Amino acid sequence: MCGIFGCILKRGRAAPLIHAALKRLEYRGYDSVGEATLRDQQLFIKKDAGKIDAVHAIRNLDDLPGRIGVGHTRWATHGAPLQINAHPQSGCSDPPRIAVVHNGIIENFAELKKELEDRGHRFKSKTDTETIAHLIEENLKKRQTEPSEDVYSGFRSAVAGAVDRLVGSYAVAAVCTQEPDKIVCARNESPLVLGIADDAYYFASDIPAFLPLTNKVVYVENGELVTLSKKGFEITKLVDGSTVVRTPKLVDWTPRMAEKQGYPHFMLKEIHEQPRCLRDTLRLQEKYLELLTTFLDRAREVIMVACGTSYHACLAASYMFSKLSFLATHPVIASEFTEQHGKSVNIDSTILAVSQSGETADTLAAVETARQRAATILGLTNGVGSTLTRVSRVYIGQQSGPEIGVAATKTFTSQLSVLSQLAIRLGKKRGKISQEEIDLLDEKIEEIPDIVEKIVETQSKKVQSLAKKHRSKECFFFLGRGISYATALEGRLKLMEIAYMPSIAFPAGESKHGPISLVEPGFPVIFVCPPDETRRTLIGNIMEMKARGASVIAVCEEGDDEIMQLADDYIEITKGIPEVLSPIPYVVPLQLFAYHMALERGCDPDMPRNLAKSVTVK
Repeated sequence: MCGIFGCILKRGRAAPLIHAALKRLEYRGYDSVGEATLRDQQLFIKKDAGKIDAVHAIRNLDDLPGRIGVGHTRWATHGAPLQINAHPQSGCSDPPRIAVVHNGIIENFAELKKELEDRGHRFKSKTDTETIAHLIEENLKKRQTEPSEDVYSGFRSAVAGAVDRLVGSYAVAAVCTQEPDKIVCARNESPLVLGIADDAYYFASDIPAFLPLTNKVVYVENGELVTLSKKGFEITKLVDGSTVVRTPKLVDWTPRMAEKQGYPHFMLKEIHEQPRCLRDTLRLQEKYLELLTTFLDRAREVIMVACGTSYHACLAASYMFSKLSFLATHPVIASEFTEQHGKSVNIDSTILAVSQSGETADTLAAVETARQRAATILGLTNGVGSTLTRVSRVYIGQQSGPEIGVAATKTFTSQLSVLSQLAIRLGKKRGKISQEEIDLLDEKIEEIPDIVEKIVETQSKKVQSLAKKHRSKECFFFLGRGISYATALEGRLKLMEIAYMPSIAFPAGESKHGPISLVEPGFPVIFVCPPDETRRTLIGNIMEMKARGASVIAVCEEGDDEIMQLADDYIEITKGIPEVLSPIPYVVPLQLFAYHMALERGCDPDMPRNLAKSVTVK
């Protein structure tokens, strides 16, 4: 997730306004920043790695000339946070004629890059975005030498032709010295909005970018092209060039509300973002997935190290790898790794380190211990350019964008999506699962984003009512069997983190070895109940708790009448989810439950006491 912004002004200079707008979008990304402006058919670009204030102190982003410009604040997905990878990106021309800013992930950029290189284009960065600039440049060349029947003309036609070649998600905006009076934008899946003022026109990823300047908003839909000029804005459909008429709407949000897109808290916004994040995890670069799979296949011993939520993702993944690829993986809490495995790891050991930030101190300490003993280091992180990416032999990004809420939500589901893809690939490489099963899993993993979206839409009110019902309870049990034990642990962690509710999570089979002694009439027990091989035994555990008066809340499949009749309350999950993918959708109502419990208990879910987003101390 990145932040893009641009403007066409009737008076004044664009650069200071772009700078201020990018500051308001910094929550969307903050590892590099850049601006491009136009004046007298010349393009002026300033960009660098680092947070906006640090870059501005060195580059002075405000002194670019011109009344038209675009800007970008980056959260790296392709290419480390370096000046060369910062946006805007341009083509081959020197001085540059085209500047492009982009939010999203281009799935087919490698193939497009190879095609363009074969035509003589020279690439400077490691970004997928630079491909767009070269495509536009190539299209401009063609339109100068070849007749065209396109409904668009000139620069608009070049941009439309470029985005027509893209596979993936994008909100893209481009300027060109050949037509310096306009900005051309396009959208597919990534957000794009327009701001309409008397003396200016704006585009942005989010409303807060221009909210202090205007509250008149036009929402751009998927498959639409926008042309901004001093005369106004024009929206057309990419498929046929037909004009779209859309009246601006007035928004009454405060700037802080706008950052959260109208949600009361970042945590709730990020829970709702999970479908989009999960779709982005399905756009991972093929070569890195394959390379990571190859290293795992060669490994004699795989240890997965992580902390907190990431450890729970590793625990779930250990079941995935065992069931799909017959690979024994050992999930280890990073802070315990050196004591538990420090002397036993060696050149035959493979460490898969998982960290949202890539800077978690305990995880990096475990990695350093393993490196000193010649182990192979693999990484899964959201922080491209982080320490973990630099010390890993191979790493892959989880593609979930910045997570502002302290309690990790989209981190967990995005990590699970990536890890499940690796497990499926490894099972296929090793010949451990049939092609029929592979096809089913591939089909279902594509459906998971829609399933999560449905859960959020249909179950939120029910979860909220459960929070009201149980807000005065003093303790909770979370129980699950098999892979659902990891889901139970993550649900427990969320409730403790933000609602300050004492909670216990156990494998359901262990509940009678001590924990059941706490159960008395009305004691709340949450069971994670997907219809997997453990279901019959889990029903026995539910009956054990019911016999002692527990108040049972079940997260179960739609239409599972047997469990619904045993439970006092239940939350329904879409049918047909394979066991190995079940933690992704089944954790979502537990995230919502923790969120609403925090509100019921008067806690701020975005700022839980004593906690920090990234734990960079041991």
